[in-house]
Amino acid sequence: MKLSQKLKMFALATVAGATLAGVFAGTALHAQNSDEKSRPTEETKSSDKKPAKKSSKPIERAKPREIAPRGPLTPREAAVVKLFETARESVVFITTSDISSDSWGDPRLGARRRTRGSGSGFVWDDKGHIITNHHVVASAPVASVRLSDGRVYKAELVGSDPTHDIAVLRIKVEGKVPPALPIGRSGDLRVGQTAFAIGNPFSLDWTLTRGVVSALDRDFRTRTGRVMRGLIQTDAAVNPGNSGGPLLDSAGRLIGINTAIYSPSGASAGIGFAVPVDVVNRVVPQLINTGRYAPPIIGVSIDPRVDAFVARRHKIKGVVVLGLSPGLPAEKVGLKPARTGSNGDLELGDVIVGLDDKKITKASELFAALDFKSPGQEVILKILRDGKVIDVKLTLAERRVDATYRPTRTRPAPRTDRYTRPDRRTPSRPRRTPPRSYDSQPERYDDREYDDYREDFRE
Repeated sequence: MKLSQKLKMFALATVAGATLAGVFAGTALHAQNSDEKSRPTEETKSSDKKPAKKSSKPIERAKPREIAPRGPLTPREAAVVKLFETARESVVFITTSDISSDSWGDPRLGARRRTRGSGSGFVWDDKGHIITNHHVVASAPVASVRLSDGRVYKAELVGSDPTHDIAVLRIKVEGKVPPALPIGRSGDLRVGQTAFAIGNPFSLDWTLTRGVVSALDRDFRTRTGRVMRGLIQTDAAVNPGNSGGPLLDSAGRLIGINTAIYSPSGASAGIGFAVPVDVVNRVVPQLINTGRYAPPIIGVSIDPRVDAFVARRHKIKGVVVLGLSPGLPAEKVGLKPARTGSNGDLELGDVIVGLDDKKITKASELFAALDFKSPGQEVILKILRDGKVIDVKLTLAERRVDATYRPTRTRPAPRTDRYTRPDRRTPSRPRRTPPRSYDSQPERYDDREYDDYREDFRE
């Protein structure tokens, strides 16, 4: 056999073998697939099972709980609720704003109104007069007043007194005017009485807080350095936005205007201050009538705390003359101030016990009597001197608001508090600063402008 024929036969045998091998392999794969298809799967087994019988017990759904009966409010709760609902209509929400123009000076962008702050206030009378704090509306060109029923009116500034932090606004109310708050007395307040503050803290309108009268005749230095005297201290929560709102007694009468807080954080720390209503009732009529508060003066320096001390020690009720201001009536007529003796005791000089036909037993009565007088008017002072009451004629002077005054007699200033004293343990540390610019350091009576020094004490 030739070589070429052998090669052909070998090639045919190879092709035939490969074909048979493929056929056998395909048959085996088909059989394997058939076995897998015929084998039952887990899903088939589970589907062959009979369905479980449904429970005949109904499904329990959550329901609201039953409300337990409460019963009527306690008499104290009912009284507080009635107080708030009655006084709420007389409290207002004050918002101040100004007009800001484009910083690039482009007239096409125009101006827009920008909110400066907010505060509280209350209705004074049926003529639309609103009472608030001076610092709430100070330097604000625009102020709006929102009543408890939602009505909003643009307010007009009638008058303002920075010394007592009191301002009077006026709105033109269309329709029913909200009722005015009843006026109480602050002269007969006692520590421990219940006090209620209503206002708009942090713009949370018409918020009621409750506390007690914590102290009386407090002094407080404002951020501008002015010292406010004779304030009511309360632990009723007073926060930013409460300024100008009313402080009420348990009868719902006005006893003060919330004006300031002492707080390291800027929020309520349980120490709030209010301007006494006796001061408010004396200042507001003048602001409404003349737009400013400028009572006449006689030119003496006094301190109600000294008056109280003299009343206890010497059984003398009156206003002790502690100093004279140069060039004013008291010095011209020769009043004698008290002085400190060689042993450190207080030696009395003149004590004011009357003004015209008014009996004077404390400083607030003297200021109230002067509020009804005018500069240039002649009055008769009743002076207790050396155990005898004498009459002294003098002419009242106009208040000097821009003069600087130093009294003829001085007293040592009290020690500063821990916020202004350097830390002696580490002398290198800087001086501490008062929290939130509030300073509890008592005022030095011998070092301030006459505008703040005048007979400005009040109860």
